[in-house]
Amino acid sequence: MDSLETNETTAIEQSSVANVETTVEPVEAAEEKTEEATVETVEEKTEETIQPQTKEEVVARIKALAAQEELAEKTELDLLKVLFYKYHNVEIQEAHRAFVEAGGEDGKFVPQMDPLEPEFRASMQVLRERRAALQEEMERQKQQNLERKLAILERIQQLASTPEEANQTFEEFKTLQAEWKEIKAIPAEKATELWKNYQLYVEKFYDLLKLGHELRDYDFRKNLEVKTRLCEQAEALAEVEDVVAANNQLQALHQEWKETGPVAKELREDLWNRFKEASTIVRKRHQDHFEAQKAVEEENLNKKTALCEEIEAIQTDGLNTFADWDAITQRIIEMQAQWKIIGYAPQKMNNAIFERFRGACDRFFELKGEYFREVKDRLNENLARKKALVEKAEELMNSTEWRKAGDTLINLQKEWKEIGAVPKKYSDALWKRFIGACDHFFEEKQKATASTRDEQTANLEQKRSIIDQLKSLAEEGADDVVAKVKELQKQWNEVGHVPFRDKDAIFKEYREIVDKLYKDLNLSQARRRLDNFKTNLANKIEKEGGNLNNERNRMMRAYETLKAEIQTYENNLGFLTTSSKKGNTLVDTMKKKVEKLRDELTLLADKIKAVDEQITKE
Repeated sequence: MDSLETNETTAIEQSSVANVETTVEPVEAAEEKTEEATVETVEEKTEETIQPQTKEEVVARIKALAAQEELAEKTELDLLKVLFYKYHNVEIQEAHRAFVEAGGEDGKFVPQMDPLEPEFRASMQVLRERRAALQEEMERQKQQNLERKLAILERIQQLASTPEEANQTFEEFKTLQAEWKEIKAIPAEKATELWKNYQLYVEKFYDLLKLGHELRDYDFRKNLEVKTRLCEQAEALAEVEDVVAANNQLQALHQEWKETGPVAKELREDLWNRFKEASTIVRKRHQDHFEAQKAVEEENLNKKTALCEEIEAIQTDGLNTFADWDAITQRIIEMQAQWKIIGYAPQKMNNAIFERFRGACDRFFELKGEYFREVKDRLNENLARKKALVEKAEELMNSTEWRKAGDTLINLQKEWKEIGAVPKKYSDALWKRFIGACDHFFEEKQKATASTRDEQTANLEQKRSIIDQLKSLAEEGADDVVAKVKELQKQWNEVGHVPFRDKDAIFKEYREIVDKLYKDLNLSQARRRLDNFKTNLANKIEKEGGNLNNERNRMMRAYETLKAEIQTYENNLGFLTTSSKKGNTLVDTMKKKVEKLRDELTLLADKIKAVDEQITKE
């Protein structure tokens, strides 16, 4: 008997020390692991379900959970709390933005009380109190269960300490075992020690029974059947695809193993090793599954972190067109699609990395919204300016002040090009109004000025004919040139306007030929005047016997006076500017005056020379 008890206990203790995964765990520890796996499963299901999309839906759901008798899952409560304050904060941000846009100072914004928040808090408080009460009741029940099991254990210990009464107390022993099985959870810190003591005294009691006792042999056979079945079921779990479900079923098998009495001593170790090996396989699969899942979640975290960093690195300062913003927007939408297919990150980081990603996306779209608001304001400003141009063009479209109105419309067209774009829905209609008004004016102007152009073209031909006649006078040297030149000049002045593009060229050609004629005419007249002077001088001496010295002195005084006048004109020319049309005309007039004075000075010098020659003859 003692040998059987020692071997079984030693086997359990050695397996516990050698390999934690292969130990026969206490009932309460098994329950804890089962619940941990269940929490993960519930959280995954919670994230996969359709979440409330508004703050009102969140409040409605939390109130429904508070009204039902069944206790709500903690994971769902945590999710609802995160969603409520997420929507709550979005509303505060929108209110703050509206406050600033309306002209309020940023530091003076005070958020309004959320009317739904008291309802949300009240329902959450009800659920917290209910969960706390349930937890307190569970702890109290566990303590009662512990006290009951301790009492049973004490009685079994008493039975195991009276060998002579073992056979008589067997039925009481079986009743105590049944009562032990009925008692469930106890405080986790007491579970392992309590179970070891229970196994120790149960086996000790069995060892006190007589070896040939039918009741003991019968009980051993029944226990062998149960434990053999448990081994077979544990071995079958190795083929179950759902490793989490297989591990949960294994916990139940371990619980039943613990509640089943011993088998014959010679079978105990082999049977236990069989069950332990089957358990090791199932637990190894379970561990490998979560290790692989953990590795996948870490990889998912790395991928999601990379997406966050990519969005956070986006620079919006250089985005100056709709196309630039749309290109980045499409990239962010692609990253959001990638995010959805990546999968979960580790539980402790899952919410944090999602909040980081969502925050980066929100910041981009807030900046995009600000840009589009600024563009909208600019487009509306351009729209107002172009509407004003359209109204001005429409006011001038029926004007008959062709030059003035035409210049104004040309300036309006230049200003139109400088303004920039307007909202697309107004662009075409506004442009049609503007260009329509301009086209109408210039078409009417073209019709009204068509006859004027024909008349100007005829005038141009007349003036060219006058120039040809002046050129003929210069070449032929005809008599009474002055009269003919003056007649042609009169005809020139009587001819009306010529086309604007030809005005300067034709006048320049006319002015050059007239100047040439008058210059040649002046030279000819100067020669005739000198010849007449010489003839008159000879006649005067012959008839009157005049004194030539007095004449010479008079002419010398006139010569010096004329020379000084020329010098004065030349000095004045040095101070005049030709930056304007009026300045050019004055300079040309003075130059002609100087040229005429020089001709007179030359003629006077020739006369003095003639007097000197006459004096020499005398």
